[in-house]
Amino acid sequence: MIETPTLRIIYKALTIIVLTYVIVAGLTFSIPNIGGNIQQTSRNLFFHVPMWFSMYLMMGLSVYYSIRYMKNSLEIYDWGARESAAIGVGYGLLGLTTGSVWSRVTWGELLPATDPTAWWAWDPKQTYALVAVLVYLAYFLLRNSIEINQQRAKVSAVYNIFAAASLVPLTLIIPRIVGGLHPGGDDGSPVFDSKDISNEYRMIFYPAIIGFMLLGLWIFELRMRVLKIEQNLNKNN
Repeated sequence: MIETPTLRIIYKALTIIVLTYVIVAGLTFSIPNIGGNIQQTSRNLFFHVPMWFSMYLMMGLSVYYSIRYMKNSLEIYDWGARESAAIGVGYGLLGLTTGSVWSRVTWGELLPATDPTAWWAWDPKQTYALVAVLVYLAYFLLRNSIEINQQRAKVSAVYNIFAAASLVPLTLIIPRIVGGLHPGGDDGSPVFDSKDISNEYRMIFYPAIIGFMLLGLWIFELRMRVLKIEQNLNKNN
């Protein structure tokens, strides 16, 4: 991670500035309506989609640390794999939650709130995203089932690599093949297509991706610092 104090301050300040802009702009700036029943609910684009980009980043970081552990067997690399995966799962759960709310006011608009399909339509992209998150929840169940530290770290590192490899087919490839209600099914992702959204969206959407990714790295850095402090305290005791 970033060790230079000056760079650390810069990226944290950038995170605050970018996310403040995204929240204010995403909720209050004037943006054109998207057709159908999406309309101004499209503002959720600035919060829902960046969750998945941030999850990919954190899962990629987790795999990086797992590979480092398999080469060097240092405990700090196991910590890095575990903590970045935990943050990635957090982003995945936020992505599922914001997607469920968006589903309620679009696909399930005419359904009563008591109808589960109003909140979860079992769209392929929605469903496979859930499977991807469950795969990583299994990673933590696996960790908790092994008591010996080194054995737990090694087995978890191997599982982590295969879990990360499943993200691409589960969240990108399979949904595009089978199609469904979700935008970005068999015809690609509309958030990168000039005919689907205007520059007013991109001026908020792209900073949102950067901001939430930086936030994930910030949380990761804090968690690693806490673990190092706890380790030093335990040694002194």
